[in-house]
Amino acid sequence: MITGERMAAVDENAAALGVPRKQLMESSGHAVARAVREVADPGASVAIVAGRGNNGGDAFVAARFLDAYDVTTLLLGRAENIGTEIARENWEALQRADYDTREVKDSSQFDRPDCDVVVDAMLGTGISGDLREPAATAAEAINAADATVVSVDVPSGFDADAGEHAANGVEADRVVTFHDAKPGLEELDAEVTVADIGIPAAAERFVGPGDVDLARPDTREGRPNVIGGGPYTGAPALAAQAALRAGAELSFVAAPDSVAGEIQGYSEDLIVQPYEEDVLTPERAEALLERVEGYETPVVLGPGLGTADETLEAVRRFLESYTGTAVVDADALRVVPEVETEATLVCTPNRGELAAMGGPDADDLAAVADEIEDFAADLGHVVLAKGATDVITDGERTRISRSGTVGMKVGGTGDTLAGIVAALLEHAAPLDAAAAGAHVNGLAGERLAERDEHGFLASELLAEIPTVLWDGGDGDV
Repeated sequence: MITGERMAAVDENAAALGVPRKQLMESSGHAVARAVREVADPGASVAIVAGRGNNGGDAFVAARFLDAYDVTTLLLGRAENIGTEIARENWEALQRADYDTREVKDSSQFDRPDCDVVVDAMLGTGISGDLREPAATAAEAINAADATVVSVDVPSGFDADAGEHAANGVEADRVVTFHDAKPGLEELDAEVTVADIGIPAAAERFVGPGDVDLARPDTREGRPNVIGGGPYTGAPALAAQAALRAGAELSFVAAPDSVAGEIQGYSEDLIVQPYEEDVLTPERAEALLERVEGYETPVVLGPGLGTADETLEAVRRFLESYTGTAVVDADALRVVPEVETEATLVCTPNRGELAAMGGPDADDLAAVADEIEDFAADLGHVVLAKGATDVITDGERTRISRSGTVGMKVGGTGDTLAGIVAALLEHAAPLDAAAAGAHVNGLAGERLAERDEHGFLASELLAEIPTVLWDGGDGDV
């Protein structure tokens, strides 16, 4: 099962793999036509009621496969306002081939269809709430018609993310949905057919530009708190700066007073909050917990903390009581398998850290992706396993990011990744944020590798993050 939002990401990933949307639309339209042929004999009358988006484009394609039927295609709105190039091309193809096409420019012009079959292609996935004009009038007329109603992908008015149907939505007799079932369709009083339209499985498995679109912040938002530093200073500074580059509004670093000035020196943009102890202690962790617990913003826990016994005990106490969202990295990871917590965690181990946590030990993480998925299921948290290929899983769903370069073996790239994921968690679900973060971090490295394959530094990734993130994550899936 797949939501409408996720389906849009998969479509984009398929295009990046070389299967363009135009090809998918051709397959979708053929599937719709096949459904019409199953409910009506040749010669039957068919009214296609289409919107101006790709849902309508699917139906324009279907019309070309229904030459044995008496088909009229009604476009709700003006053709000049068709929203996508591929839908417009298919509308124009109908006109050039002299199919019966009409524009319905006003809801008052829409009459109850007098036909055997109505193809409902007004609105697809990504639409929620009650229908507005002219779709509302058209839906009322379709529901009142003495015809079999075939809806394209979802009935108009159906929310493919929430699984809810608008009170004034189209009441379909049959639904032809694409690639996979959408949440809630099974509850409708309609026959639902899932049509394979040729989307490769890799479009869901491998992280691509669609995943970046899904997780990308619309505006600056969020104030991640990085709890790190002590023995090391660069790691928390890199994580906090990466969060800013990935869209965070502010970025805080809680660190020992002895290194706070050094961390601040990396960037005047960071808000460093020093504490007296030389390392993170259990008592300090409890004080920090009180500070962050009241804010609905992610924590990055671990960069540069070190492995002192009292520090690991501090991490343990923090996680036991914390109920928010955290990216757990570096030395803090070793505590996670031992802790029961209500927090939502994204764990970002490298190969060695993964093995130390109890996960598989392998050079090629992609080859043991199923084992990592099982490990994440037992752990109860999202795992972003870092390697030449990154494996991201919540124990049920697994994604693989193939972005990156050998030059990213340099220290600090895991810290930038943690910061990116923390920023994306303000907008996206944990698995989506982790997958997109891995891809963005890797693509930033690829951009640097174009100039210097082996000699770039983790700090240089920072300048590339906004370009990659807001350019749509273009690159190979």
